[in-house]
Amino acid sequence: MAHKKGLGSSKNGRDSNAQRLGVKVFGGQTILGGGIIVRQRGTKLKPGLNVGRGKDDTLFAKVNGVVRFQDKGQHGRFVNVDPADLTSVPA
Repeated sequence: MAHKKGLGSSKNGRDSNAQRLGVKVFGGQTILGGGIIVRQRGTKLKPGLNVGRGKDDTLFAKVNGVVRFQDKGQHGRFVNVDPADLTSVPA
């Protein structure tokens, strides 16, 4: 007895959700401590001053401040947060 499915069935009907990766806050913009700067797979951008790295390589601000991107050539591209007094940051 043959084990074939009937006509009209498809093996390709699936798709995955988008991962929404990328830069969330650009250079010169203000950010609150704990705010996400970049969502990435792997360390395309590395954490610099006042920036932390999550277990999925997400970069986040450790302090309130202004985001600054820095290219260190052979050492890679870094993201820094320059501390600032941001008591009245628009949400």
